[in-house]
Amino acid sequence: MLEGYLPVLVFLVVGALVGAIPLALGMLVAPHKPNAEKGSAYECGFEAFEDSRIKFDIRFYLVAILFIIFDLEIAFLFPWAVALDSIGLFGLLSMALFLGILVIGFIYEWKKGALEWE
Repeated sequence: MLEGYLPVLVFLVVGALVGAIPLALGMLVAPHKPNAEKGSAYECGFEAFEDSRIKFDIRFYLVAILFIIFDLEIAFLFPWAVALDSIGLFGLLSMALFLGILVIGFIYEWKKGALEWE
């Protein structure tokens, strides 16, 4: 009964070795010469003004969520465009309704000022 689990055990052991061997080789072979230049700020060239764990403005999250929503909804257009010949008038009207709701949502967000960035 337990011989059925042998391939799973072999898979786990080989997976652990594939992850552990390069990590161990990197730690053993790579030169370790820390200095102040390696530890300095390199992204923008100057030290950070405050703690990196500050809260973001809620508008950042709103714009990000709106982008994801509209991006995913546009992704629905590709399969619809490919299958338009086979789905006929019903598919065309369904997508028109879908895009109408999408445009109404976009206009609502625009009027509420969710797309404004001060």
